[in-house]
Amino acid sequence: QVQLVESGGGLVEAGGSLRLSCAASGRDFSRYHMAWFRQAPGKEREFVAAFSWSTTSTFYADSVKGRFTISRDYAKNTMYLQMDSLKSEDTAIYSCAAGGPGGLIRAMRTYEYWGQGTQVTVSS
Repeated sequence: QVQLVESGGGLVEAGGSLRLSCAASGRDFSRYHMAWFRQAPGKEREFVAAFSWSTTSTFYADSVKGRFTISRDYAKNTMYLQMDSLKSEDTAIYSCAAGGPGGLIRAMRTYEYWGQGTQVTVSS
């Protein structure tokens, strides 16, 4: 059974930091793109960051570039999102996803597997 389980969300003040984790199980994800998406209240789900399996390149939404860092530990089948300098507009449910190996890395349709999400709330 394939599972993606997020953890690390919570309530933080603006300017603070959080580190999200996504533990993957059920198959070998080393040949999958892995990404973070988020959905704020009343808004559509949007791309945050991704890690390409083939090039090990990382990709970020403009809104988080320079503040968020995505990484993955292949041995642990785990992906992380370090979020620094958080802003109130970062408040959302953050979900991890796995998919590929092809497809557009920023597109939701690329991703076959999704976690349930973890809430991040940034107070101003």
